[in-house]
Amino acid sequence: MIISLFVFIVVVSLSVPSAIVVIPLAMITGNAGPLYNTGCAIVRIALKAARIRVQLDGREKVPAGRACIFMANHVSNLDPPALLAHIPGRTAVFLKRSLMSIPILGAAFKLGEFIPVDRGGNVHGAKESVAAAGRVMGKGIHITTFVEGTRSKDGRMLPFKKGPFYLAFETGAPCIPVSIYGTETMMAKGSFAIKPGTAHIVFHAPIYPRDFATREELLAAVRAAIASGLPEWMRA
Repeated sequence: MIISLFVFIVVVSLSVPSAIVVIPLAMITGNAGPLYNTGCAIVRIALKAARIRVQLDGREKVPAGRACIFMANHVSNLDPPALLAHIPGRTAVFLKRSLMSIPILGAAFKLGEFIPVDRGGNVHGAKESVAAAGRVMGKGIHITTFVEGTRSKDGRMLPFKKGPFYLAFETGAPCIPVSIYGTETMMAKGSFAIKPGTAHIVFHAPIYPRDFATREELLAAVRAAIASGLPEWMRA
């Protein structure tokens, strides 16, 4: 817990003064780029403070100049910061709606055009979230989603949610499968304790929705790609 406390102090000491400058700047100019870049820089510093090394593979496979949908597995609370801070370009993510009401942080999420979702399985709400994501992608911003919808308790892959694949078929955007492992031992589900180690992030070659007749076929292809970059015991 000492490492967790130290990282918290680092994040707060960097975030508060930065927020005083970049959040009003984003509100005045309508440009959230500096806010996003500052947030990613703070995350990278925090990971180093926690003695977490991020090993990136395959990032050169991400197509340049167009919005993509990054689809990753999810094994730890460390996954979102480790991944988002290393995606080339700017990305928005799907977030639990309740996170949008956190003071200061919620404002940053809204300015960054992060997309709120309801966990209740409401069809209308899901369609609204997909439509909002499509509008964000129309501005050239990536979408990042953890396709299992929740963290795996034991590291093994869970069934995928269908929403991201509706988005992929609607937009035709390249899907970038991402495999994440190592973080499951550094911050387990239900724990705030952070342990040093190496977070492995593997970017796979883009998969194009136009090459598949159904969403189910696309889902299977993305799942197979993510599984191929994971240790065998995580592929269940």
